[in-house]
Amino acid sequence: MTAQVPEKLLFEGEELDLCNEPLELFIEKTPMTVRFMSPHTALWRGYVGTWEIEEDRLYLKSLDATIEGEKGYEEVGMERVFPDYPNGLFAHWFTGELRCPQGALVKYVHGGFGSVYEKDLFFKVKKGVVVDRRVVVNGIAPQGAPKDYHIAALTTIPKE
Repeated sequence: MTAQVPEKLLFEGEELDLCNEPLELFIEKTPMTVRFMSPHTALWRGYVGTWEIEEDRLYLKSLDATIEGEKGYEEVGMERVFPDYPNGLFAHWFTGELRCPQGALVKYVHGGFGSVYEKDLFFKVKKGVVVDRRVVVNGIAPQGAPKDYHIAALTTIPKE
């Protein structure tokens, strides 16, 4: 499998890559009026969501999607997929952990979201509400290190 295009997460004024698919749980449980289509091998899910954590709540703010239209593939946004929520949707269905890689690439993995970066920022979410966050320091690959080089150390950032 090809490495995948990440989702986006807006947090404290920054746009971060998000290596999860929070919308997937919604799609699994809810009949959809559209069928997402893959425009290329780096985007098998057929969409890129922009998410935001605002006052410890997770929202889907926008969506850039490819769907199966009457005349083939069609590029659409939030207003087509979620017409009742064109300005955003509270992610009440999502419980799990969100991963935002940060820093330089330490190890490339040609599949999914498996690549390792210097750090990962994790958000623990319960029914759309952020209940904790932490940072995992994966290390820095020294110059000339073998491709499979990586270390892992855990650092916790207290939630304010």
